[in-house]
Amino acid sequence: MAAGSSDKFSVLLPTYNERENLPLVVWLLVRTFHQSGNNFEIIIIDDGSPDGTEEIAKQLEKIYGSDKIVMRETISVLFSSGTAYIHGMKHATGNFIVIMDADLSHHVSLYLIKQKEGNFDIVSGTRYKGNGGVYGWDLKRKLISRGANFITQVLLRPGASDLTGSFRLYRKEVLQKLMEKCVSKGYVFQMEMIVRARQLGYTIGEVPISFVDRVYGESKLGGNEIVSFLKGLLTLFATT
Repeated sequence: MAAGSSDKFSVLLPTYNERENLPLVVWLLVRTFHQSGNNFEIIIIDDGSPDGTEEIAKQLEKIYGSDKIVMRETISVLFSSGTAYIHGMKHATGNFIVIMDADLSHHVSLYLIKQKEGNFDIVSGTRYKGNGGVYGWDLKRKLISRGANFITQVLLRPGASDLTGSFRLYRKEVLQKLMEKCVSKGYVFQMEMIVRARQLGYTIGEVPISFVDRVYGESKLGGNEIVSFLKGLLTLFATT
């Protein structure tokens, strides 16, 4: 059933040292949901940021109200996208879940429109289809991203054009089912979610997006993450 007036969207927003970004990304989200007329909540999942992100989140909670901004802290050496979403879902009250980063690289309204139009189980952004693109990356990061997606397409044939993006909209029950199936951590997690979704027969809509690199802070992508991605890719190839 497509999103309607009775639906609620829970945004899961993992943060680590996002003091500068958080107020703006929350303001943009609040404005977008108000303009679209959709009910929402923003769940901030902070991994013990030493830069004061938690204090900023608490101030935002006071400004917008505890029914709209929910602060949840988790401190773990294994903190990753997957563990953050599992933690955040425990507190989500919406029947649709939006997962994204707090680095101001993403959009929301296009996903809401796409879900309503196609009644999809998942809506994912793509930088490699239609008028999508990437801005602010150096050649190395572009090659890594393109290469990762190309290798994945050849080995797994997932039926989606962009598997490494971190912004998606899910039906809550679909996300819960996928979480039960997925075993990857880090950057491989996003890829496995799409692969498992195709296996289970869920419908996936793609939205071309212009991805703009983070405004503040530094990317957490490094050599270790690249090696982990390749290992996870081979594991998926062997087990799917």
